[in-house]
Amino acid sequence: MKLYYSPSACSQAVHIALREAGLDAALAKVDLASHRLEGGGDYFAVNPRGYVPVLELQDGSRHTEVAALLQYLGDLAPASGLMPKFGTAQRFEVIKWLTFVSSEMHKVFSPWLWHKETADATRKDCKDKLALRFAELDRVFGERQYLAGGSFTAADAYAFVIVSWAPMLGMSLKAYPQLQAWMARVAQRPAVRAALVAEGLLKD
Repeated sequence: MKLYYSPSACSQAVHIALREAGLDAALAKVDLASHRLEGGGDYFAVNPRGYVPVLELQDGSRHTEVAALLQYLGDLAPASGLMPKFGTAQRFEVIKWLTFVSSEMHKVFSPWLWHKETADATRKDCKDKLALRFAELDRVFGERQYLAGGSFTAADAYAFVIVSWAPMLGMSLKAYPQLQAWMARVAQRPAVRAALVAEGLLKD
């Protein structure tokens, strides 16, 4: 497999899942500003949509969308616990949180808060909505260690990356101590640290 990624982008969730699952994958770094591959090459030739992640499988097929890729990788490595067994209440819970992160957080951050041309009123609305979501997560982590219960899942990998965007955009998490504690807990996982090191975001 090959993962096309950009440091700190949502592709990092898939990168983390690959390492949590113990699956081997080559890494191909993408400059999202220029849509060029490290070492040369037009990224639009890989993904006409221009965004990451793209996961290339052994058969040469290429696939996108974070939530879908996380489920796929979790099912490839059931012992990892990333995706619980089909038909279980636990799996339903993980899918629920994957959907929540995708629709209620990821798409509120992106593209609106990353573009300088976004109107101030829109920017404020996005930040106000995210503050509500952070408060909700803070309550959740006051009751459990991870999103779907007592163990790390694909939903945590996704949420960790998206929440990590807040400080990059000047949004403080100080009002959410339980959310901060969860972020710190996830950041200490060996697979997460390895992904951050590999992306050049953390020193080994």
